[in-house]
Amino acid sequence: MDLSEYDGELGGELGGEPGGGVCGEWVLRLAGSPEQVMRARRLVSATLGRGHPLHDDCVLLTSEIVTNAVVHSRSGRGGAFVLGISCSARGVRVSVQDEGSSSAPCVCHASAEATGGRGLPLLEALAHRWGLVRRAGSNKVWFELELEPAELPRPRLAGVR
Repeated sequence: MDLSEYDGELGGELGGEPGGGVCGEWVLRLAGSPEQVMRARRLVSATLGRGHPLHDDCVLLTSEIVTNAVVHSRSGRGGAFVLGISCSARGVRVSVQDEGSSSAPCVCHASAEATGGRGLPLLEALAHRWGLVRRAGSNKVWFELELEPAELPRPRLAGVR
């Protein structure tokens, strides 16, 4: 399936994974306009399926890194960005490569009154791993979330409390 043509109407019809999505690897080029933030969120949601245990965190973090590309890079001034989505039985990796900016993204901590500046600190707080690759002025921000194995209850030994 080519998710570049996804229009948001597929919903639960996508199948194959426990979350109802179409896990695999997808790379899509999207226009660097504000409405593409919502499209990127929908693409990640469709890929994972709403029932996927990492769905909400992946959608939130995708929104943050796509917004950064649109607001802080040349992608948002008539350019484009590339969204990469990869999911497997172990976890999910999402990346956004923009057309670059004059300075590298900053993991700054915003004041309580600030209306922005929380995207990369959210990555820091929620992602198992994340990173930034800056080449020739272009920025690629990625994150990974892992499915953690459920903790199995340990059997109690007789007489041990």
